[in-house]
Amino acid sequence: MNEIQRLIKKLIEFRDERDWAFHHNPKDLALSLSLEASELLELFQWVSSEEALETKHVEMKEELADVLIYALTFAHAAGIDVSQAIEEKLEKKYPSPNA
Repeated sequence: MNEIQRLIKKLIEFRDERDWAFHHNPKDLALSLSLEASELLELFQWVSSEEALETKHVEMKEELADVLIYALTFAHAAGIDVSQAIEEKLEKKYPSPNA
C-alpha cells in the first residue's frame, strides 16, 4: 500500500466513524473541493505571494489539507487511482521528449 492509499484508507475510516458516507458522493465532494480551493485562494487576496506566505502560512497549510482531503475522498468515491491519474495526465500533457 503506497502513501496515498494509506491516507485514503485513513480518511475513509475517519468518515465512517462519524457516519458521514451519505454526504460523500462525487457531486458533493467536488463542490466541497471547489469551496476549499477558494478558501486557499482567498488567503492571497489583496496581498503579494510573499506577504501571504509570511503572514498566512498556518492558514495555507490548513486549507491545503482540506483541499487534499476532499480530493482524495473524491478519488475514492469516483473509483479513481490518484497515482495512476497523475502519471497519465503528466504523460498526456507533458510527454517525454524522448518518446
